[in-house]
Amino acid sequence: MNHKLFIVEDDPVICQGLKTHLSQWGYNCFSVENFEKVLDEIQETQADMVLMDISLPYYNGFYWCEKLRQVSEIPIIFLSSADDNMNMVMAMNMGADDFVAKPFDFSVLVAKIQALLRRSYQFGNVTSYQNGDYQLLFQDNRVKYHDESIDVSPTECKILSLLFQYKNQIVTKDMMMEKLWEGDDFIDNNTLSVNMARLRKKLSPIKLDDHIQTVKGKGYLLDGLDG
Repeated sequence: MNHKLFIVEDDPVICQGLKTHLSQWGYNCFSVENFEKVLDEIQETQADMVLMDISLPYYNGFYWCEKLRQVSEIPIIFLSSADDNMNMVMAMNMGADDFVAKPFDFSVLVAKIQALLRRSYQFGNVTSYQNGDYQLLFQDNRVKYHDESIDVSPTECKILSLLFQYKNQIVTKDMMMEKLWEGDDFIDNNTLSVNMARLRKKLSPIKLDDHIQTVKGKGYLLDGLDG
């Protein structure tokens, strides 16, 4: 499968460089034609992933990330020269899956793209996990609780899958990093904690966040609800 990558970058040199390099890896690359209609163009392309800059004409990348998250859980990687922690945390809180600071090494970027696509679109043979009245549905990236359901991102779904699979056991941070990002040495230390904080906030309406415990210095634990 040749995945479609949509590049939201207003610098034509950088944009063309991304297209040229990533197409050599077999990706179908698209970019913005009208920066006032970024969301419409991404949806029309039916892209599998978005590479998003922060500084853009009309509206910045944070704005478009927030708009995307209202309608889609498509994987998003921010590409920006603004590499301070505040921008990284803001991007993750808006719904991004990863953040790469410019100038970046293309081998690092490709590794991140490959890992994110794998965890977003490949779940193996298991399609769901059950924990008490809570059900995690991989194919839909959704958590069900009675008549309620919560949409989660592919990364958040994988976090929950580990917690469901090892309920009542501590899932170490190292194990999560290995399973989610395949031991990616370039993942920022804040990435897991920001993802977890965002996931807990999403799960609060169905109270599942109350059952996720932080085990200081070790990792996380999900209370088993099966009795």
